[in-house]
Amino acid sequence: MPRPAGPGPAVDFPVLDSLRAVAAIAVLATHAAFWSGAYSHHVWGTPLARLDVGVAVFFVLSGFLLSRPWLARHRAGSAPPSAARYLWRRALRLVPVYVVTVVGAMTLLPGNRGASLGDWVSTLLLADIYVDDRLPDGLTQMWSLSTEVAFYLALPALMWLALSRRRGWGSGRDRLPVVVVAMAAVTVVWLLDLSVRLDQGGSMIRLWLPSYLVWFAVGIVLAACDVALRGPRGGDGWPGWERLAAVVGEMGRSPGLCWVAAAALFAIAATPVAGPPDLTPPTLGAALTKNLLYAAIAGLVILPGVFARPDGLFARVLSSPVLRHVGHLSYGIFCVHLVLLELVADWRDMPLFAGNGLELFALTLLLSLAVSEVLHRCVERPALRLRDLGRRTSTSATTSAPTASAASSWGAASAPAQPSADPSGRHQ
Repeated sequence: MPRPAGPGPAVDFPVLDSLRAVAAIAVLATHAAFWSGAYSHHVWGTPLARLDVGVAVFFVLSGFLLSRPWLARHRAGSAPPSAARYLWRRALRLVPVYVVTVVGAMTLLPGNRGASLGDWVSTLLLADIYVDDRLPDGLTQMWSLSTEVAFYLALPALMWLALSRRRGWGSGRDRLPVVVVAMAAVTVVWLLDLSVRLDQGGSMIRLWLPSYLVWFAVGIVLAACDVALRGPRGGDGWPGWERLAAVVGEMGRSPGLCWVAAAALFAIAATPVAGPPDLTPPTLGAALTKNLLYAAIAGLVILPGVFARPDGLFARVLSSPVLRHVGHLSYGIFCVHLVLLELVADWRDMPLFAGNGLELFALTLLLSLAVSEVLHRCVERPALRLRDLGRRTSTSATTSAPTASAASSWGAASAPAQPSADPSGRHQ
């Protein structure tokens, strides 16, 4: 039977919007906990520090949402997405709000007022992690956005390596499993060896993309499993994916089991096996253990967001319009929350490590929601109106990308993955 000419009907994943909201709030909470000194508490300090797992959730979401159009089109025998258009849309999604945030942080926070022109340029270009060993005040979380952008640039090449064929796009066996395993292997080798040997000082080499490729790889595997379950069985070039997809899909239809397993792994991550909760550098083994635990936790958290029954309690609760809207604001929350946290701390006279974490968290969250709402309406939405600039419209055009989720996705670059991102503006 001939394959369909197009990539198939659009697919929506409403729960993923809400999971972005959960991840963004978790990241804000871990920064408020750090500023208030809660990391040093002997009972809840480490669990609060480990809420930086939110960045792994964002990175896995990025791997899933952004690779899925390539995988779905490949499965359907269609041409791959336009890399240029894909990058244009990513730029529209990220750059406007980021520029507004940088201007706000560099002008409002006293620690940034002596910044040179070179500092402004490197920050606006998201190049700080490559040319410096610290980030500006209120922008220490932006290392993850730099890493996310690096993944955006690498994704078309990764998809070409995984899906291209000798005789064209639609013939032969795909190399997706090899590429996914290679991504995970690069993370292991980079963390245990290359990042140490190549570190000459003056940069944040352990925060570069290779350290987190395994997180994006988890998202790509979930996307491949989802496409395999929705597409025609036995398609050329997908050997074994149906069997893996059946197992993964069955797990995803049990949200309680997935989240209990994620909680168990989180409890392990909150022990010394994953390193200290403060800014003390972890051993190489602890850093790798934490990295892999976070990959598994994020995968398990997201799994039911993709595969859970839409009429089940889990999907109905996490498809709440309120939660989904906060998910749509998650990029703004990520960008502005550290600037607002420092302003709140100054306003309420909360010195670093002096307590009052709950008040700091609540005030920062409320202000972040308000500012992000304004940015969403006045900056993000107008910018996204340009996403189809120059494109010929067609009433028969379809897309395989998740409509609502992809439109609101800013990828996973939303939060610091390591407690080394210091909200005070000092970076270890």
